[in-house]
Amino acid sequence: MLEIDVTPEEKKSEVLSDVHLKQACEALETDGFVVLNDVVDHDHLDALHEKMTEDLEKVLALPVVPHNFVWGNVQQDPPPFAPYMFRDVIANPWAIQVTHAMLGDGIFNDYYSGNTNLPGSKLQPAHTDFGQLWDNLEVAPPPTRMAVNVALADAMEENGSIELWPGSHLDIKMVQGQDLKVPDDVLAAQREIAPPVRGNTKKGSMLIRDLRLWHRGMPNVSDKLRFMIAMIHNKVWFRKRWMPKYQTGCESVFPECALNHNATFVDGEIDYLTRNTPYNYVGE
Repeated sequence: MLEIDVTPEEKKSEVLSDVHLKQACEALETDGFVVLNDVVDHDHLDALHEKMTEDLEKVLALPVVPHNFVWGNVQQDPPPFAPYMFRDVIANPWAIQVTHAMLGDGIFNDYYSGNTNLPGSKLQPAHTDFGQLWDNLEVAPPPTRMAVNVALADAMEENGSIELWPGSHLDIKMVQGQDLKVPDDVLAAQREIAPPVRGNTKKGSMLIRDLRLWHRGMPNVSDKLRFMIAMIHNKVWFRKRWMPKYQTGCESVFPECALNHNATFVDGEIDYLTRNTPYNYVGE
């Protein structure tokens, strides 16, 4: 897994060097993922961790807890209001530079949510978040959507770091609109080509991945919660499925840049804790 150490000069200018940008794009084209190290302020992550830990109690007390596939992988939105909105999370300039290079002008974000991996969580089935747009392809087309993930602390094998299948975004078998769980025989064939790796990231890093990439949540065998926030950047022509809502007063977090933030600002409270529902989970 390629990890790019963003230099002090790149941090000061908020621009990746041509070399680093080329490396990031080549990794996304070939493997389907790349990590940018040390691009998010630790104090911001600590503030989010504290608040999302508090919020988790309310999520787990819901009549229907939004588990994804298996028990323990919980859909949980981060707080969409001050003082928990941070530019280096929601509008990270280095991540945007990479997704802009991959997806072209007019990219927009249509997602601000997250996944919380509970201690004792179960193994998810390998799946893709978004299959190929068309069936009967001979080769995979260029990417349409990119996920930008940031864990709120070190994400390691012990606390359930994500499993990634290098190059699987180029496989044409998984098609949008069909079951997005990868069949066992297809998974076995891909393992012979390129076995999975763990997407371990250090605190302050961002994982960018092609949304077609096969992956799965792994068991959290530690006694610590593992929070991960997710955004999705899209090509300009992709249909806007969701316009994220943020509380009025957060506008300064969203600068003019290559990314259309696709944001709606509202007065009053936003229902961010109860809007999620289980995905493909029937209870255990």
